[in-house]
Amino acid sequence: MFTHVMIGSNDLERARCFYDATFVALGGKPGVTDPRGRLIYAHEGGRLMITKPIDGKLATAANGGTIGIAAVSREHVLAWHEAGTAHGGTAIESPPAERPNGSFVAYLRDPDGNKLTVRTQATE
Repeated sequence: MFTHVMIGSNDLERARCFYDATFVALGGKPGVTDPRGRLIYAHEGGRLMITKPIDGKLATAANGGTIGIAAVSREHVLAWHEAGTAHGGTAIESPPAERPNGSFVAYLRDPDGNKLTVRTQATE
């Protein structure tokens, strides 16, 4: 359905440190910078892009918004959560845990406050 998700950052190098660590923990690759200065993470057919806002104003996190990222295993979810908290992310919600539908889920806020979740596929 989506071609990509774009989020804003006020510090692209800080964002690179966080997202490189978390995407590598999921089995992906570090991001690349395109000619416009945006960080691009491509994995399993999806793209996450991070940029400074084009209007020159400060980037702010979406109130009520969450970006969901797929993981292939519980170990990947735990590695993502650990890499994220070690690289400027903040653990939120509950600790990584299995949900009633069988998915294993973790939540973080990135250094700019964007809410992220990584989860395995539900078994129901």
